[in-house]
Amino acid sequence: MSVPQVLLVGAGMIAHDQILPSLYELQRRGVIGEITVCSQHGRSISSLERNEGIRRAFPDQSFRRFPADDSGPHKDLYAKVAGLLPPRQIVVAAVPDQLHYEVVMTALRNDQHVCCVKPLVLKTAESIEIEREAKARGLMVAIEYHKRFDDRSLLARRRYREGLFGEFKLGTARLMEKWYYRHSNFQNWCTVENSDAFTYIGCHYVDLVHFVTGLLPVSVSVYGIRDRYPNGNEGFLWTDARVLWENGACLNVQNSLSFPDAAPGTNTQGISMYFAGDGCGAWLEHSDQYRGLRYSYTRNPGGEGATQFAEPSTEYFQYLDLGGKGLTPVGYGYRSIDYIVRQCIRIEHEASTLRERQRLLEEMDTVGVVATPGNSRYNELVTEAGRLSILNGGREVAIEYGDSPRVYFRH
Repeated sequence: MSVPQVLLVGAGMIAHDQILPSLYELQRRGVIGEITVCSQHGRSISSLERNEGIRRAFPDQSFRRFPADDSGPHKDLYAKVAGLLPPRQIVVAAVPDQLHYEVVMTALRNDQHVCCVKPLVLKTAESIEIEREAKARGLMVAIEYHKRFDDRSLLARRRYREGLFGEFKLGTARLMEKWYYRHSNFQNWCTVENSDAFTYIGCHYVDLVHFVTGLLPVSVSVYGIRDRYPNGNEGFLWTDARVLWENGACLNVQNSLSFPDAAPGTNTQGISMYFAGDGCGAWLEHSDQYRGLRYSYTRNPGGEGATQFAEPSTEYFQYLDLGGKGLTPVGYGYRSIDYIVRQCIRIEHEASTLRERQRLLEEMDTVGVVATPGNSRYNELVTEAGRLSILNGGREVAIEYGDSPRVYFRH
């Protein structure tokens, strides 16, 4: 059986930092075939082609592009390009939050497996529709919550479920991106009416708490501070969220686009969790931006947010020189893309009928390592509740599960 083609829809920051180099590495290993990149603006693709780090790592590799020049915007070009693929290839959706639904559904209607950056969608009803469409066609839809593939997250999950931590009671998490994000394309889409810092960033840690503990969130309150981007657009660039869980536990999550550009590291992030055991307490602490490395270079190495004094993270994504031509990507950012792509390929290799594909998808849902619309709907409920809360001054919004999941103001 031939290797699958991959269509990457979107050429923004995450495509530069993680997705395209991960796909190139899979292509170099013979796991996938031709890569196509499609974007509304051709100039975004040209920037991706010129990325110095990617070109150095993969000097002999390239992708097919749409549009072929720097023109744009081409709003629905991705739909035409998805239609050019043979059935049952892979589409990676890496577009702004509010565009995920249309891109994912378009891919499914063209009989393509999907890998989507988080969060999947902003409305729970859309998540349900995506799940039904994917199941009816025997297609994988995976949400790329890459923190799940951090070895420490997988270790914490195993130890919690072995009972070594007891029961989760209280936690606090933070993820503050650097200030330069405000000068990027974020200022054109991550605005008050579309998204916010909690929706875009905080969902990582909500997902991680469930991934580790298996608990479900039951209410959300998000306070947002409005601030202006350089282009004058307004966004919720500072957020403080309070998430309550089914056992009465509480997680506080703070997010922003505020970490100083001059500070070492690409951001500041981490989580602390406190637990109750049998007559004793337990504790988990992950400092996610600092992995014990401190470098002071002779000069600033260049690149957005780079500093002369640096605290590099070896875990999320790095290029290593392992000999031969180019560089090799490592880290859980690469492992996440690798895992999802291989699950899509597994469906095509191990199942020949629709029912066999559906059974395999149900098995993946149950195992729960990769996030799917069916096993991570709590994320869409938290996102929908969070958006309702932040637009109403931080009012508490409850989550209801069951056959007709919904969110509503708690009186």
